[in-house]
Amino acid sequence: MRALIIVDVQNDFCEGGSLAVAGGSAVARGISSLLASSGHGYDHVVATEDYHIDPGSHFAAEPDYAQSWPPHCVAGSHGAELHPDLDIRPIEAVFRKGQHAAAYSGFEGADDQGTPLADWLRARDIDEVDVAGLATDYCVRATAADAAKAGFRTKVLLGLTAGVDPGTTAEAIATLQDAGVAVTPA
Repeated sequence: MRALIIVDVQNDFCEGGSLAVAGGSAVARGISSLLASSGHGYDHVVATEDYHIDPGSHFAAEPDYAQSWPPHCVAGSHGAELHPDLDIRPIEAVFRKGQHAAAYSGFEGADDQGTPLADWLRARDIDEVDVAGLATDYCVRATAADAAKAGFRTKVLLGLTAGVDPGTTAEAIATLQDAGVAVTPA
């Protein structure tokens, strides 16, 4: 059984957001286009959201853009919502992360019932996951790495991601490949 994990395709990470990634809106449209095809091949589709209530030092007035960031994806805000170009109809569950601390991996999140992502996937006999979303060099990397560590066959759909920086994106791809994660164009 195979699932698609859509990582953090939220308004604040797309153009016009407080922590925008160039190409974020195109990623939202690309994922929607993939899921619109009847033969997309996914048994289940889930999404993750950065969802900060009080993340402590993760937010900073003068961020270093490595460990601290400007405020983004604040719980209940427009910026925390999934991007309007992302068709949410196929999404069965959303896993929110980072309420009170920095969180990059979707596997740090839980759904509205408190079920962690790995448990949700295992309960549905998922053994293979594809990962798409934002940003390649941060939350996509962390989610894909944790999926592989949790024993899921993992693939990153590179054409359905966008990175913050070309250098850190290339490093993330190499690190994932070294960890046994497949990285494909789409």
